[in-house]
Amino acid sequence: MNKETVIDLISKNVRLIRLEKGYSQEKMATVLGISKKTLVQIEKERTLISWTNAIAVCALFKDGQILKHILGEEPFEVIETLAHDGMNTPKVKTLGGKMFWNEIAKKGKFRVQQNVISQHFRILDDSDYRWYSTFEEEDVINHFHELTNE
Repeated sequence: MNKETVIDLISKNVRLIRLEKGYSQEKMATVLGISKKTLVQIEKERTLISWTNAIAVCALFKDGQILKHILGEEPFEVIETLAHDGMNTPKVKTLGGKMFWNEIAKKGKFRVQQNVISQHFRILDDSDYRWYSTFEEEDVINHFHELTNE
């Protein structure tokens, strides 16, 4: 997954995200800091949402089922990973990957998971804290080996 894919997915689903929250077009446009006319153009798929507004949607509507359906259990993690070209921020508590995640490797207190929707990878400890996140499989495996002293 890349920024363009996220922009496309959010653009195609912004209407559903808005309706799930119960917002009018005017309220949603105000929340996103765009004109109602621009929102209408996005909802009619005549234009794409901007990267900045895609980030805003993920931050403000991260608990919505529509966003979780298109980006996975933790939509903002996808955005952070893309924006920062990977994440190396230990001690960020997650939900543990009960849904939307496949376990790739496990050793000691660490495990590597891959998101079934976005395809990004992360390393969690046995308390479900995220230690690393990236879209690059080789990077996550190398970091996993460093953490597990291999």
